[in-house]
Amino acid sequence: MIPSSLNIRARMLYVKAFHLIAVVCWFAGIFYLPRLFVYHSISQHESTRGQFRVMERALFRIIMTPAAIATALFGLWLVLLNWSFYQASIWFWIKIGLVVILYGYHFYCGNLLKKFARDEDTRSHTFYRWFNEIPVLILVAITILVVVKPF
Repeated sequence: MIPSSLNIRARMLYVKAFHLIAVVCWFAGIFYLPRLFVYHSISQHESTRGQFRVMERALFRIIMTPAAIATALFGLWLVLLNWSFYQASIWFWIKIGLVVILYGYHFYCGNLLKKFARDEDTRSHTFYRWFNEIPVLILVAITILVVVKPF
């Protein structure tokens, strides 16, 4: 995937590119799954609810989870390529804390998915509309930390 003949700087840019691709794919799922939950929670027809269950499961298993794993692996690889820089950066540790929260959000979405699959969800569409905003706030904070490096 990444040519071994490249110098460390070029290799790091490839790893960063793949990390960003994985992050974009992961966030696509993180933004869309709670939106599906909104529609699922207001659906009254069993055939429609069944279709939502299929869509939610596929999104979580085929897109979100592999992208979350790729994000972690490429992110770890990127950090290991320049550990001394990241180790001393306060913004980086704040970012890692936010990323941990984001993984918690991801796993909570998985738990919600299981509740919907068993028809045990009791939350309103309003809850899911607000729930859908959490990753937006985290994305804004992480982007500012990475680009601006304020600390």
